[in-house]
Amino acid sequence: MSKETTAVITGATSGLGQLVAIELAKRGFNLVLTARSKERAEATRTIIEANAPSVKIGFFYGDLALMEDVNRVGKEIVAAYPVIDVLLNNAGIHAFEPRVTSEGFPEMIAVNYLAPWLLSKTLLPSLQNATSARVVNVASEASRRHGVLKLPDDLTDTTPFTARGSSPIYGKTKLLDIMFTAELARQWAGTNISVNALNPGFNVTGLGRELRFASVIERILKLLRLGDPRRGTDIIIKLIVEPEYEKVSGGYFNVGTGKSIEPVSPGGDLAMQKKLWEVTQDLLAEKGYFESQCLKGNK
Repeated sequence: MSKETTAVITGATSGLGQLVAIELAKRGFNLVLTARSKERAEATRTIIEANAPSVKIGFFYGDLALMEDVNRVGKEIVAAYPVIDVLLNNAGIHAFEPRVTSEGFPEMIAVNYLAPWLLSKTLLPSLQNATSARVVNVASEASRRHGVLKLPDDLTDTTPFTARGSSPIYGKTKLLDIMFTAELARQWAGTNISVNALNPGFNVTGLGRELRFASVIERILKLLRLGDPRRGTDIIIKLIVEPEYEKVSGGYFNVGTGKSIEPVSPGGDLAMQKKLWEVTQDLLAEKGYFESQCLKGNK
C-alpha cells in the first residue's frame, strides 16, 4: 500500500472481528483494536502477527457495555491516531438472560447499539482527517424478528426476559444498527466518510456462547460445514476495501452476493430513523457521555 491505512475494529479478540483483523493485516493495514482483557488481546496479537509479521497493532482497553468506557477509549484513540481510514463496529452480544449495566442500560442495547453510535461520533475528528474514510456496522437479518419498536423506551427498557424472549431484543438491536447507519450517512453527507451496514449471515462464532450447549452445537455445525465465519468476513472486507462501496453510503448489504437488502419495517422509515437519532443523542448527552460541540456532521 502506498500510504499507511488505519482500521479501528471492535470485537477483534474472537470471531468475525479477529478474522477481519487478520485479513486487513495481510493487506498492510495498521490495526487499532478494542479489548476488555489484556490476556485475550495478547493472544490475538500473537495470532495476527503469525499471519502478518510486520503488522502494527495498538490495543485500547475498555468495556463496550459502559458508555463511559466507550467515550474514554474513543478519545484515547483520537489522541493517538489523528487519521482513521476505517471503523468497523463489530462487537456484539446475544444475552440469553437480562442484565443491566452499572449505568442503567439494558446490556444488549448498550453493546450492540449505543456503543457503535457513541464510538462513531467520538472518532469523527480522525475519520474526517482521512482522504476517504469508511464506517462499517455489523447488523443482521435477525432484525426481521424485532418485536415492536418503541422509542425512546426501548433504549432503557430493563424488563426481565427469558432465553427465548431474548431473540426479539437481539433482533431489535440489529434493527437499530441499520436505522442508525442510514441516519448517520445523512448526518455526514458531504463529508469524506461513507457509512454502511451488512448482514454477515449465520456464522459459528462466540456470539451464542451463553447457550448451555454452545460448544457442542459449535462442533456439530463445523462438522456439517455450516456457519463458516469466513463468509461473514468476506462481506465485511468488501465494504472496507472494494471501490464500488466507497461512494455508497447509508446502505445495508448481504453476505455472499454483496447486494443491497431492503430493511424490515420500520428500518427504512426516514422519520423513524431521525427519531431514533434524536432520542439516542438526547439520552447520551443527558448522561454526559459526549459533548455536543464535537458533533460536526450536518444537521
